[in-house]
Amino acid sequence: MTYVASASYHERPSSHWTGWGQWIALVTMTLDHLARYLATDAWHLGWVDSSVGRIAFPLFAGMVAWHGLFNTRDPLRYARRAMIIGLLAQLPYQLMPREALFQLNICFTLALGLMAGHWLEQLTRRQEAGELGHVRLALETLGVATGWYFAGFWVEYGHHGLLLVPFFMLGMGQLHRTDDALLSRLLAVVGCLPLLLVAGMMNSSDMAKSVTVATVLAVLLLAAGAHRLCRAPGIVMPRRMWLAWYPAHFAVIAAILLWTGNAQIM
Repeated sequence: MTYVASASYHERPSSHWTGWGQWIALVTMTLDHLARYLATDAWHLGWVDSSVGRIAFPLFAGMVAWHGLFNTRDPLRYARRAMIIGLLAQLPYQLMPREALFQLNICFTLALGLMAGHWLEQLTRRQEAGELGHVRLALETLGVATGWYFAGFWVEYGHHGLLLVPFFMLGMGQLHRTDDALLSRLLAVVGCLPLLLVAGMMNSSDMAKSVTVATVLAVLLLAAGAHRLCRAPGIVMPRRMWLAWYPAHFAVIAAILLWTGNAQIM
């Protein structure tokens, strides 16, 4: 099934903000990983993980949801590409010190979330077209819920992380479709509540929760119309850099950990 991103929207919104988002996400993610995996306690950089480091994941999730809604004709192909990047990054990622012996990296969290979000987006169309009966809807919902439950034990950010992209797509879609009618605005607000609830449940410290929720609110504000105020960044991130940075920066960190004897070897 070919998915035309602009089919049910008033217009395709500007995506200039994602150019800025790419730089911010890569910088904050890299700082977080450097502080988490390479810095010693004597450096007193624990605050990075609870502050700057909490920007990256919700920002990545927001950009994936945005592109899944507005910028790609095939969200499932987009999800598969993210999984390929995840496969390339998995070996060095697995060498990072952590409590879990095995965990799939964030690319799998984002890809599975996008697949679930695309499924949610298609439900209304299929029901309106008479393509989805009650039994089939129940079976599909049960299958997706079961997949979410089991996958949540294996991916980074767990069950809450898997919900971020589909709930972003739900909120962004409502915000973009809203008009001046009071009911329409109320529906848009209601559509954002699940996302804000999940964002508030992620992480452990109050600072980390606050930064995560603030990042989500900023992306929702862009979806509500602030994207029109953004101009493209002066330096556009090269596509190869965007695709290669995640596995490459983990490979560098893993090499340093192996050299210092701090890598997690199963």
